[in-house]
Amino acid sequence: LPSMRTPAEMIVGLVLCPCGLLLTLTGTLAPSWRQVSLVPDQPMDVVWEQGIWDICRERQSTHDRLCGQADGLGYFEQVPVRVAQGLMPSSLVVTLVGLVVAALGVRCWQPEPRHLVAGVAGLVLLLSGLMSLVPSSWYTQELWALPAPPGSTLTVGYSLVLSYLGSCLEILGGLALALSFHHCCKER
Repeated sequence: LPSMRTPAEMIVGLVLCPCGLLLTLTGTLAPSWRQVSLVPDQPMDVVWEQGIWDICRERQSTHDRLCGQADGLGYFEQVPVRVAQGLMPSSLVVTLVGLVVAALGVRCWQPEPRHLVAGVAGLVLLLSGLMSLVPSSWYTQELWALPAPPGSTLTVGYSLVLSYLGSCLEILGGLALALSFHHCCKER
């Protein structure tokens, strides 16, 4: 039987990694890694959304949202936030590089894919997934230790969840592409 032109693990990697990139990009840019509600001396329906770049104040009854709020508690000076500010954009760049290398390795328009190049791309994409998983995990670990008004309620924001999901998809896609080394070793 003739073999498939593009092996299944390459297709899986090329589907999962761009999805992971979109989720990680959204998680990086959206200002909702943590939600602070029931803030003393504020109306009951006010929620503060803290991301790694911005703090937004939203009144849930009217959906009035105002971003660019002042950081009076030193939130942005905390180590987990600063690490996330460095690693999340770096992860996005490494993911883009990995996807370009993967496209060069898979190349559906040529008779045989380049398994070695696709495997290297898998390792790069695995690294990018780990680079975004580390700040997401650390931030989650320190979520309740980061400064917040006393007596307020803290919850995980959607951006943090998207960052986690994107990281996991990039790791799985990178592992799938790294399976291309198996074909490379078989050929030798």
